[in-house]
Amino acid sequence: MKKLKLLPLMICIGLAVPAAHADDLNWVFRFGIHDVAPQSNNGTLADGAYKAELSDSARPTASIEYLFTPNVGLDVLAAWPFTHTLDLNGVKAAEFKQLPPTVGVNWHFLTDGSWSPFVGVGLNYTYVFDEKTQGPLAGTKLSVDNSFGPAAHLGVDFNVAPRWLITVDARWIDIEATAHVNGADVGKVKVDPWVFGISAGYRF
Repeated sequence: MKKLKLLPLMICIGLAVPAAHADDLNWVFRFGIHDVAPQSNNGTLADGAYKAELSDSARPTASIEYLFTPNVGLDVLAAWPFTHTLDLNGVKAAEFKQLPPTVGVNWHFLTDGSWSPFVGVGLNYTYVFDEKTQGPLAGTKLSVDNSFGPAAHLGVDFNVAPRWLITVDARWIDIEATAHVNGADVGKVKVDPWVFGISAGYRF
């Protein structure tokens, strides 16, 4: 519940920043591709009987950022659904899809230069769906809980024209979800991925 209270507080803080540059190009739309790379240790299931491993997944992404000042922006990330496979003790056991919308506040530095680094913090909600089983889980019903947690963001904007930019970035997202087989809790899957990407951006 504490995490749930952080999101409206974070948005209110961002909205409280005076929009002193209303006549400038306050919006940035980015479209690119990102790879979700789960941590190497994804936990164990069924009281340690199975070691869980999750695959990477790369998909198209889009984000929109509103700059309250040249240095402070509120960013929303969306993506085409990512697809991951779940291996148990090295054998493919399931496949599922997830959507990870993320809201955050970014702090931009060196905004008058040809390149501008930034860092950010935010919150992520991961929606898991379309779970399918095979191999050791064939014939069972798998469900994976949705996840809510903090996220961190860092990257660099390369200004290639007055309105156009290229962004290279990375996000770390706290994702940990409980897995259920035939309704029974079999343990937690720890994802905690790094999300690496490159995007083309347009200011307007």
